[in-house]
Amino acid sequence: MNQLDQLKAFTTVVADTGNFLQLAQFAPRDATTNPSLILKAVQSPDYAPLLKETVNAHRGKPLDEIVDHVLVRFGLEILKVVPGRVSTEVDARLSFDKVGSLARARRIIALYEAAGIKRERVLIKLASTWEGIQAAAELEREGIHCNLTLLFAFAQAVACGEAKVQLISPFVGRIYDWYKKSAGASWDEVREAGVNDPGVKSVTQIYAYFKQHGIRTEVMGASFRNIGQIQALAGCDLLTISPDLLAQLQASDAKLERVLDPAKAAAVPAVHLDEAAFRFALNEDAMATEKLAEGIRLFAIDAGKLDKLIQEA
Repeated sequence: MNQLDQLKAFTTVVADTGNFLQLAQFAPRDATTNPSLILKAVQSPDYAPLLKETVNAHRGKPLDEIVDHVLVRFGLEILKVVPGRVSTEVDARLSFDKVGSLARARRIIALYEAAGIKRERVLIKLASTWEGIQAAAELEREGIHCNLTLLFAFAQAVACGEAKVQLISPFVGRIYDWYKKSAGASWDEVREAGVNDPGVKSVTQIYAYFKQHGIRTEVMGASFRNIGQIQALAGCDLLTISPDLLAQLQASDAKLERVLDPAKAAAVPAVHLDEAAFRFALNEDAMATEKLAEGIRLFAIDAGKLDKLIQEA
C-alpha cells in the first residue's frame, strides 16, 4: 500500500489546487483553492475557455460579482470530482473588513446554492484576522461553514476555536520558511526536520489543544514544502496537499506511522482571548505577524491580477 493510501487510513486527504483535471488520480475527499491557485489555473490553456465562457455569461455585472462567478464555477467543477467539500476564498483585500467579508461570503454561498450545491459542501475561506474570525463566527451561526486560512499563531487558532469555526488551516510551510530564513547559515535542515520542524510543531500544539479541550473545529495542516512535514502530521484531522506532493506520497510504499493521536495529545492549558488579548498575542509573535501580513499582500496582488484577466477576457 502506498503512503497516500496509508495516510488516508487516519487523516482526511484534501487536494490543494484549482486544477480540477488533476484531482481524480489522487481521490481526495475535499479540495481547497485560493486566489493564487485560481489565477494559475485560468492562465492555463486547459482552463482559459472556462474563464472566457463564465465572463461572457455575466458580462456587464460589477467586477467583484464576475470574480465570484469565476471562483464558484471552478468550485462547481471541483465538486464534480471530489465527494466532499470545496473551499472558496473571499477576496483577501477584505481581510480587515468584517461587513464586506460577510457580504461576499453570503453571495458565494448563494451562487453555489443556485447551482444546486448544498452549503454543507462549501467552506468559505477567510483570513485569520480578528475581523475574519468574527465574520466566520457570524456565518457559522447562519449555517455557512468556514475555513480560516493564513493561520500562523496559536492565538489565531484559539480565537477560531472560540468562534466555533468549522475548520482552520495552519500554514506549515510558511512557518518553516520564516524560521529557516531567520536562522540563516545556522539553520540545520536535519535537526529541524520531521517532528522538530517549526511548522509541524505549531500544528501539533494546536491539534493537542483542540482535542484536550473538546474544541470541535477541524485542524487541517496546509502549505507543505516536503513530504516529511506531511508524514510528521499523519493523524491530523485533515491535510491539504499539492498535486506534486500527493504524487510523491503515491509513489512511495514505505511504511507510514500515525503521529498525531487524540489519546496521546500533550496537555495544553486553556486560554481565552478577547480582541485586545488576541491582537497583543499576535503582535508578540513576530513570525505570525509578518507571515499574516505577507500572505494577505500576496493574495491581494493575485486577486488584482485575476481582476485584470477577467477585464481583458
